[in-house]
Amino acid sequence: MPQSMSPTTRDIPEECLHHRLIPEERIAFDRDGFLILPDVLGPETVSQLIQIVDRIDAQYRKDRDITADKRLSILDVIGEDPLLLALLDLPQTFGRVVDILGPYIQLYHSHLVTTPPDSTPPAPRLGWHQDSGRLNADLETNPRPRVSIKVGFLLTDTAGATDKGNFHVVPGSHLDNRLRFPADKSIDHPDSLPVQASAGAAVFFDRRLWHAAGNNGSNITRKAIFYGYSYRWLRPRDDMTVAHYLPDCGPIRQQLLGVSHTGGFGYTSPSEEDVPLAAWWQERTDGA
Repeated sequence: MPQSMSPTTRDIPEECLHHRLIPEERIAFDRDGFLILPDVLGPETVSQLIQIVDRIDAQYRKDRDITADKRLSILDVIGEDPLLLALLDLPQTFGRVVDILGPYIQLYHSHLVTTPPDSTPPAPRLGWHQDSGRLNADLETNPRPRVSIKVGFLLTDTAGATDKGNFHVVPGSHLDNRLRFPADKSIDHPDSLPVQASAGAAVFFDRRLWHAAGNNGSNITRKAIFYGYSYRWLRPRDDMTVAHYLPDCGPIRQQLLGVSHTGGFGYTSPSEEDVPLAAWWQERTDGA
């Protein structure tokens, strides 16, 4: 696994073909709705990303007069630093993203989360939710379609801990539109699972998976960066402040950052020019 990565604005590397979804991972992802990959980021990269997160967090709190003890979820962060752009098609994760969703995709969402220590008594239940907002109200089937996935890059060591603001999931809950709780409202979901992983791990999860941020009863701030990948016809959740990257990006990165060469049709009925990843992927994988 790499100990560092280059922030250069190259197009996607062939190396991602060496990090595709293996059958056991696909079975686990389809069954559980999530997948944890250890050691995706090396210690040097984790350290660099923490510095970026700390800088963004400090500026955001200053601009909005938010105290240091409040949890933050900051959207549209990919444009803040070239190293964040490098996460877009990180070889250790991107091949698996394409294997799950296919090549007609984009980045529609990026955000960082910082969860400082919290000395207040935790609520009896976490803030369980599925991603995508109105999509969950407007679509009719049960389960609803996958549409998007997220990759979370974990920058804080939560291995062996359950109270460091861990990302929580209910395994298999992506296959049901409802999350059913005990009648006793003082009890959280019985299948709640805190993700315990070392810094540098990545967690993939289906947007339909019921998940929540955990309480942080430790003395350190938990930090993570999440990237959401979706089909190109889904309107981005963020403002996508990425125009400054585009002149130096290759065609595939431009696709991932939302460029369309044929206007609105380039999202719903794309030409080859709109989705160069499709031909690139098929040539190298025979469509597998």
